[in-house]
Amino acid sequence: MRKVVLLSIGIFALTACNNQKSNSSEKTEEQSVTEQSTVGGDKDEHGCLTAAGETWSQLKQSCIQIFNVGQRLNPIETKDGEAVISAFVLFNDDKSEAELFLPNTQSNTILKTTDKQNYESGEYKFDVNESTLYINNEKKYKAE
Repeated sequence: MRKVVLLSIGIFALTACNNQKSNSSEKTEEQSVTEQSTVGGDKDEHGCLTAAGETWSQLKQSCIQIFNVGQRLNPIETKDGEAVISAFVLFNDDKSEAELFLPNTQSNTILKTTDKQNYESGEYKFDVNESTLYINNEKKYKAE
């Protein structure tokens, strides 16, 4: 009888330990799934992953990493000790339009070609030969 009681207690103890282990592994799996869905998951209104450096392109009608596909334009005037924040220009496939990505702006500007050497829209003009962006007829950004 004593052996039966000890055997029953042993089986109960092993079963209890196994259930606790199973529950903790289920929690770990649930936590990892939750963590995977939240890491790098910030998306803008177009579904672009902002943490991956994606931004919406009106010309391409898709999310792009502008620093990989656009032409970098650095500011002409910089101050020592301050960060250099570049602008970018991106051309459509037939080069009839260019999209301008300026720092600290909410929306991009579409420039139309005027003579295959210049793209303009309002206060903005991009000269292809000089690789220079003019804002209000002043040189502001240039490709290096």
